[in-house]
Amino acid sequence: MKNTLIPGLALQTQNRAVYKDLKRLQVSLRVQKGLLSVLDVQDGEQVDGQNEKHLSISSSNLQQLNDLLSRVTYTSTVYHIKTQDLAYFSFENHEVIFPIEIRRPSVPVLFDVGKDINSQVTVLIKAFLRYKELNVLINSVRRLYPKIKIIIADDSLKPEKVVGDNIEHYVMPPAQGWFAGRNLAVSQVTTKYFLWVDDDFLFLNETRIESFVNIMEAVPELDVVGGEVEGNQFFFKLEYEEGSSEEGGCITRVSSRTYAPLPGFDGCFFVDGVVNFFLGRTDAVRRVGFDPFLKRVAHTEFFVDGLGDLLVVTCKGLRIGHQKHSHTDKYGSFRHPPQSDSQAKMSHHFFKNHLKCMKY
Repeated sequence: MKNTLIPGLALQTQNRAVYKDLKRLQVSLRVQKGLLSVLDVQDGEQVDGQNEKHLSISSSNLQQLNDLLSRVTYTSTVYHIKTQDLAYFSFENHEVIFPIEIRRPSVPVLFDVGKDINSQVTVLIKAFLRYKELNVLINSVRRLYPKIKIIIADDSLKPEKVVGDNIEHYVMPPAQGWFAGRNLAVSQVTTKYFLWVDDDFLFLNETRIESFVNIMEAVPELDVVGGEVEGNQFFFKLEYEEGSSEEGGCITRVSSRTYAPLPGFDGCFFVDGVVNFFLGRTDAVRRVGFDPFLKRVAHTEFFVDGLGDLLVVTCKGLRIGHQKHSHTDKYGSFRHPPQSDSQAKMSHHFFKNHLKCMKY
């Protein structure tokens, strides 16, 4: 791997006069997976072990010694896209151990954000049986955003045509599942962000996608910004306790708990999970993905898979409506699966996430 300077190596003393009577000051560096060297060594500068695993540097002058340390480089001799080495740094009776990260640089993924919301955000919908509600939702989106792209993943038992400008309607095998549909929809996004909405939501006059984007653009580290549905934010924390290699760990979902406020945005707080109305950063969400094993009732599971990888906030005032409707018996049979389905889902999580308990 390429030579890299090791930053921050420097010696300090509050009483430099202590060193005047010393003949030589010496430091040593030792690594395991790479080679050490000092750049541009001049005559009179004492460096032993150039391009070896053990490097020794000495000088009678503290300033010169620190200058030499500032030119120390590390070259990895192993190939790995992401690993670490340990550097052992010793001076007199003191020793410090610090990690060196060895990794290949990743290529950036850029999106053309254009000049308006239509080139920044795609609206995503997973549809199943509820075409009446779906059409009401689409009309409400078009009333406020006539040109924004809408992507629909549809696994209805008897698919119906969904028509309209800038609508992509993907028909899936019947009852393929909630998370499989999410994966399909997200896979087709070409914008920097996507807005997730359920097929029975309703855009209100105060539903402003721009408000989500403003937060994301102001805080580029964010991956998901959640809003509220009919006043319900449904945010939560995930408490994860690592267990032993034999038993596994525990995950507990704690509802209505936050970590800290998002600086500069009143009503926004860091959390681990949000309601089904959120703006997602496309590339970040794709890296986590949606487990297609989860066909029916699933939501928290996405945020469990993203724990430690997705930076999530919930914000008050980012609102969308919810349509009033009555479920058909056929829809209800899928929405409320038998107990065996829940048992299979938990068994899947216990194995996949190496858990011994999961508490909602």
